[in-house]
Amino acid sequence: MNLDQLAEHYRLCGESLRESDRDRWLACLFAPDAARPHLFALYAFNAEVARIRDQVSQPILGEMRLQWWIDALNAADAGATAGQFRSHPTADALLATIDRFGLPEKALLDYLEARRFDLYDDPAPDQAFLELYCDETCGALFGLASQILGAGGAEEAARHAGRAYALAGLLRALPWQVARGQCFLPGDLLARRGLTAADLFAREKSAGLMVALAELRALARDNLVKAKQAVLSLPKPGREAFRLLALPGLYLRQMERRDYDPFTTPVDAAPWRRQWALWRNKV
Repeated sequence: MNLDQLAEHYRLCGESLRESDRDRWLACLFAPDAARPHLFALYAFNAEVARIRDQVSQPILGEMRLQWWIDALNAADAGATAGQFRSHPTADALLATIDRFGLPEKALLDYLEARRFDLYDDPAPDQAFLELYCDETCGALFGLASQILGAGGAEEAARHAGRAYALAGLLRALPWQVARGQCFLPGDLLARRGLTAADLFAREKSAGLMVALAELRALARDNLVKAKQAVLSLPKPGREAFRLLALPGLYLRQMERRDYDPFTTPVDAAPWRRQWALWRNKV
């Protein structure tokens, strides 16, 4: 392994993450120096996979990109990680991180499998499906990050943290999802309010929709409380993986304002406000 090249690939992961996922990049700045490059690699991988749909013209092309990552992980498991995978900066850094910390490839393969849902326009059928999607994507990232930071046994904290963080993020992204014909709102939740995905795409700010969104925010808040409680039982080094929990509440509060319109209101915060919230979150 070329150590100079690997160091450069970790650096490129950090630069990429700063542009693609500012919140996770900011959170990484609070991590110990030795762990930070590995967190950059994990989160840069997530950012690359998360934006696949926006970079392809049809689902089959997205499937091919997911398969490339699956092949990279399978090659790592077989001990054959040279060539095309090692020449890709994010893949090279991620594979090195997997090897160093013994990260479970299954969690990453399940993550990639869950991300297939992103490529298609099928609506989320029910809340159980959405929660599993959150578990296998965002929840997996929390769990892997805690392992990088030296804490095992973080499954409960990672599950609740993943649901809280992912739900807040999906609600923030509602205008973009609607624009591309995608519905993450659970079908059973919409049906209880007499709604379907078609009503969402019609961009009607109905009373039923606002109640459904409030229910999802309440679900996110419930998981946020449970995640913070579970984090307290972890060894202190591993708690750093959960510093991001400072941010969902910041965004949920904006979506609870009386003038909030789910289709037009931008839900964001200045970098300094996010950094301040992360700094104040003493994990």
